[in-house]
Amino acid sequence: MEDFADLVIMNASVHTMDPAVPGRLSDAVAVKGGRIAALGYKDVSQWIGPATRVIDAAGGAVIPGINDAHLHFVSAAMAAFGYVRLEPAVAPDWAAVVNVLESAPAGEDGWVRAHGWDEALLGQAQGFLLDARPGTPVVAFDSTGHQLLANGEALRRAGIDAATPDVHGGVVARTSDGSPTGLLQDGAMELLSRSMPPVPESTLRPALLALQEQLHSLGITSLTDPGLGPASAGLMDGAGSTAALDLLGDLAEANQLTMRINVLMLFAGTGGANAHAVEAGLRSGLAAAYLNRGLNPEQLRIAGVKIFADGIPRSGTAWMSEPYGKACTHGSLVIQGASDAQRVAELHKILELINDAGLQAGVHATGDAATAAAVEAIMATADGPKNRARSSANRHYVIHGAFADPGMLHTMASHGIGYSTNPLIRQEAGDIMRQVLGEDRFSRHQPLQSAFGAGVQVNLASDAPVTSPDWRRTVVAAVRRATRSQPGAPHDPERITGLQALTAMTINAAWQDHAEHFKGALTPGMAADLCLLSNPWPVDEEIEKLLDTEVRLTLSGGRVVHQSA
Repeated sequence: MEDFADLVIMNASVHTMDPAVPGRLSDAVAVKGGRIAALGYKDVSQWIGPATRVIDAAGGAVIPGINDAHLHFVSAAMAAFGYVRLEPAVAPDWAAVVNVLESAPAGEDGWVRAHGWDEALLGQAQGFLLDARPGTPVVAFDSTGHQLLANGEALRRAGIDAATPDVHGGVVARTSDGSPTGLLQDGAMELLSRSMPPVPESTLRPALLALQEQLHSLGITSLTDPGLGPASAGLMDGAGSTAALDLLGDLAEANQLTMRINVLMLFAGTGGANAHAVEAGLRSGLAAAYLNRGLNPEQLRIAGVKIFADGIPRSGTAWMSEPYGKACTHGSLVIQGASDAQRVAELHKILELINDAGLQAGVHATGDAATAAAVEAIMATADGPKNRARSSANRHYVIHGAFADPGMLHTMASHGIGYSTNPLIRQEAGDIMRQVLGEDRFSRHQPLQSAFGAGVQVNLASDAPVTSPDWRRTVVAAVRRATRSQPGAPHDPERITGLQALTAMTINAAWQDHAEHFKGALTPGMAADLCLLSNPWPVDEEIEKLLDTEVRLTLSGGRVVHQSA
């Protein structure tokens, strides 16, 4: 054979994820021109030439590149490499949080920005920062992306005081006299984020490249950033602006972007989404920004629109069918409207606009009532044979999701509605969620096995920086369904296998990206997005061995983007 492979991996356990391959397993793989050229020792050996790089896997697993279908790339980059860090190892209690922020240097714009405090570990957030650093604005974003704490100077610069009205879909925490404590939740975060200077490119660019390198070292080759655009001030840390979206395009043009990225645009933040804002965003032409620059959609693509239907349970902003939490509330949709009926109607209008634009909708819904409303709104976009075909092709999906009715999963499957959820969040926040939701509802939270059984296109994602982007931890969390304080029940009916979890993070995630034709599986002709592990894939009884398994090599489109020393 004159046309030899660029790279060959032999003596491996190749998990092709392709049902057409017997057992979905092979023992060797050849890569040529950025694509999979051959599988199996007999065929692969014929591709070895004088210049072919041959790697002995020593029995290690070869798997498709991991596709994190819900990872806030821009925000996670800033959290890891751009902000003062407040994770538990650095600040294990509120006193330590204050001490870290008191001594942290201000950025070039005079602000102190921090990230990572977790109310589930530290206890209820009060006005801990209100009196810190007089004269210097300080803002600290929490690990969930749904809360922030600000000091008095930051509140002053944002014009937030006792006269500031409450925000639809958000909470301005107050003292008994109405003065703000500095805690802002969900839609109220935008009051402060909009007053902050934008993150300079000199900070953001190196942070993005550093995170890309870190993710490749974990074997991650694709991700969806769920929320960049004009309403970025209302999401996470506000860094995911239209300028950040443009910067990703610059990196792609400079051949510095080796991560495959799908983007959901954000036209309304974590509170107050409305059809008018979405319609204006769609008319802006932002959806075609990358195509107009001639960028390869297999590398960087604007896929659709992110919509926040509700908040999160621990803030009491998830919309549930039954009361929950200390306040014994149902919560509500955070969509604009004066009543539940008006908010549901507005959600229908929003989904119809996105569907008619030929774009994908990713709907954040953490309460069971919100999930049901999201599914109903997506289904409503399919009225009429023409719309039915378009809606199915757009592959709208529910993010997070909670279910009061198990039949909802079969409805989703029959209508081609996807499901993206986060087992590691369930593990890390499970103890507080159990208290908020009660044992029965928490035990049914994230019904993974039921979703697989119903035929739903379910994927598992990190939601970084809310949790670690280390997919190995996500797999263990999905298999064990433990929390920080309690092991998972051995006979939990919603446990899935390790290989099911791998399916969810490869070929199923590629389906969400409209990309199963070129990535997510290792078969001839598919993109050579793969990683080589130091050990075989562990059996479920020993799934924790995955945590000690090294990623030896990562390829993205056949390009070596990580190799261990």
